[in-house]
Amino acid sequence: MLSDRGFDLWANGYDGDVQLSDETDTYPFAGYRRVLGDIYARVREGGARRVLDVGIGTATLSKRLYDDGIEVTGIDFSSEMLAIARRKLPDARLIQHDFSQGLPAEIAGEKFDFIICTYAIHHLTDAQKPGFIRELLSCLKPGGELLLGDVAFATAAERDACRADTGDAWDGDEEYIVVEQLAQAFPGIRFIRESYCSGVCVLGA
Repeated sequence: MLSDRGFDLWANGYDGDVQLSDETDTYPFAGYRRVLGDIYARVREGGARRVLDVGIGTATLSKRLYDDGIEVTGIDFSSEMLAIARRKLPDARLIQHDFSQGLPAEIAGEKFDFIICTYAIHHLTDAQKPGFIRELLSCLKPGGELLLGDVAFATAAERDACRADTGDAWDGDEEYIVVEQLAQAFPGIRFIRESYCSGVCVLGA
């Protein structure tokens, strides 16, 4: 996993790298636009007024929500990513914080209509994910949804096949979502497959 400094250095080239991977249908960002598009649609159809974006990065998705008049709170541990996000979302509340330590104190007790996390939760270990997901679910208003869009697989066998096909390009430092494993802790989880290596996990409050 890249450090906060690593993401700072990547910040200016990040969006271009993502676009190239998506357009060529290659790991890790194959299906990226579909992931973001489905999350955007669910948030808008749900009538959201307040959204928390965990790992907001350069705010590619949250910019669309912000422009629609939705109140956005964003968290990221990269100061350079947040600087780009701040230019896009000048009135949003953006907090520099490493969510591997849990949610920041600044939002303690707050509730959101939707919580979104795109291409970020893979920075947590599989052991860390359930506890953090429970913390996120506790911040949802009744009827709210947590939407996790990322490199994700329905089964461990699908993940292993993708890793074999990807070869040396596979990032062994990341622990990607395997839905059948998360379902042991969250039986109600729903999975929307977007590509051979991506999808959206939907969890309700």
